[in-house]
Amino acid sequence: MSFPDLLETIPDLSQNIRGRLTVNQPMSAVTWFRTGGPAQLMFQPADEQDLAAFLAKLPEDVPVLPVGLGSNLLIRDGGLTGVVIRLSAKGFGYIEEIGHNRLRVGAAVPDKRLAEAAAHERLGGFAFYAGIPGGVGGALKMNAGAHGTETRQRMVELVAINRRGERHVLTNADMGYGYRHSSAAHDLIFTEAVFEGVPASEDEIRQKMADVITHREKAQPIREKTGGSTFKNPDGHSAWKLVDEAGCRGLTIGGAQMSEMHCNFMINTGTATGHDLELLGETVRARVLETTGVALEWEIKRLGLFEGEASVEPFLGKKGGKAA
Repeated sequence: MSFPDLLETIPDLSQNIRGRLTVNQPMSAVTWFRTGGPAQLMFQPADEQDLAAFLAKLPEDVPVLPVGLGSNLLIRDGGLTGVVIRLSAKGFGYIEEIGHNRLRVGAAVPDKRLAEAAAHERLGGFAFYAGIPGGVGGALKMNAGAHGTETRQRMVELVAINRRGERHVLTNADMGYGYRHSSAAHDLIFTEAVFEGVPASEDEIRQKMADVITHREKAQPIREKTGGSTFKNPDGHSAWKLVDEAGCRGLTIGGAQMSEMHCNFMINTGTATGHDLELLGETVRARVLETTGVALEWEIKRLGLFEGEASVEPFLGKKGGKAA
C-alpha cells in the first residue's frame, strides 16, 4: 500500500528544509514490533529551527504525528496519513550538564543513555531509566516510570514546538502529569527538557542501575519484538496478574503472542501483522473483562488505518465492566 506523494501535492513543502523527507516510509522499520504500514511522509528535522520552519508551512489539514524510538507503538497495517515527525539523534541527541544538579537533554536521547549520563555526573534519581526501552520525548509525553520513580519527579521544564511552528517552554506543573499520562496539548512536539537529580555516589547509582537491568532481563522478554507493557496497571491491580488469571499467558493469534515470560507483554513471534497484535490485545481485554469485571486500558499506542476491510472492535464488542 502507498499514499499520494505530499511533496508533489504541496510543492513548496521541501523548500529551505535541511532535514530528511521520505515518502511512504515503512513504519515496520522504525517500531519495535516490526509491523505496520507506511507513513505518507516522514520528516527528520535537522534541528529545532528546521522543525519549526517545516510545521509553519505545512497546511493545517495535514495530520502530524511525532514518533520517538517506536518502542510502545502499534502501527496498523494500512499505515499513517499525513506527516510523521521523527527526531534524529544528530539534531536532538545531546545531553548537557548545566549546573545545579541539572541536565539539558534532547528529546531523541534514549532513556538508558540519560541514566548513564546522570551516573557519570553523579546525579541520583535517574537509575529507573536504565530499564525503560524508549526515548526522552516519549517519557515526557507519557510520564514514563518504573521502580517507584516517574519522569514527573525529575523533569523541571521542557521545550515544545506546536503545530504552527511556535516555540513554547512548559514547566512541570504545566504538563498535568498523572499515571502514564500528561495533559499537554496534543499538537506539541517536545524537543528538549531540563531534568534535576540529587547528588549521589557513582557506585551507588550504578548499583541501582544494575539492579534495574537485572530485574528487567529476568522478568521481561527483552530480546523479542515487543512493545513493552501492553496494558496499564488498574488501581489496586497488576495488569499481568489479571491477564494470567484470565488464562491468557502464552495466548497466540497468528504471529502474535502474549509472552510466556511476562504475560503483560505482547510479542511478534516473527510473522505477526498489526492486525494480529491488536486482535490479540482486544481478545485479552475481553477475557479479562469476562473473568474479573475489570476493563484493562491499553498502554501501547495503536495508530493508523486498518488495511482493506479489516477492523478490531474494543473488547471484541463486549460491554460492561468497570473502567481500568
